[in-house]
Amino acid sequence: MGLLDKLFGKPKSNSKEMEKVANVKLAVVFYSMGGTNYQLAKWAKEGAEEAGAEVKLLKVEELAPQSVIEGNEAWKATVDATKDVPVVQSDDVEWADAIIFSTPTRFGNMAAQMKQFLDTQGGLWASGKTVNKVVSAMSSAQNPHGGQEATILSLYTSMMHWGAIIATPGYTDQVLFGAGGNPYGTSVTVDQDGNMVEDVEGAVKHQAKRTVDVAKWVKNGSQNT
Repeated sequence: MGLLDKLFGKPKSNSKEMEKVANVKLAVVFYSMGGTNYQLAKWAKEGAEEAGAEVKLLKVEELAPQSVIEGNEAWKATVDATKDVPVVQSDDVEWADAIIFSTPTRFGNMAAQMKQFLDTQGGLWASGKTVNKVVSAMSSAQNPHGGQEATILSLYTSMMHWGAIIATPGYTDQVLFGAGGNPYGTSVTVDQDGNMVEDVEGAVKHQAKRTVDVAKWVKNGSQNT
């Protein structure tokens, strides 16, 4: 066994204990203008389903005027491509055991559309229904140091107020190094043509599976206390 295997080997799970737990319910919540975060969200859904989760793919509500969207071909194409994806509601947050968020960066912060959604969950927060949700986040920007990490951390700040349990990928699998090595959550650079620079599919799926695993541990622990 090599050094990396020793450092980043996958933890052993107790299969008998896991069998006692109902499938984890995961909401993958994204905002996407050019299609990047929609693709990240789809990969996260695939990875979570491979881990046995019941998954809802959900978008946050668009706030920009339709006239502005019509003037941008990539934006319009993304709106058209996601027209059948349900808009996330508070009921979806309450339903979920775990949530993966995916958002582009806006000046080192999350997109306004994502922030608006979080800001409208005060009722759930006040009633304690956000406590112990397992959460993780992903981001994108147009250059390698365009605020991806700050964007994820800004979202995690809100999750601390929720009383959520943050499940970062850390350095738990070697696939993360090929995707840029962001320990906070998968992030990707998008070039001027809208193409992803790094190969992050494997990292996204690993992050989704890790989030599901942590949610299983939390769910199993809460059922046995």
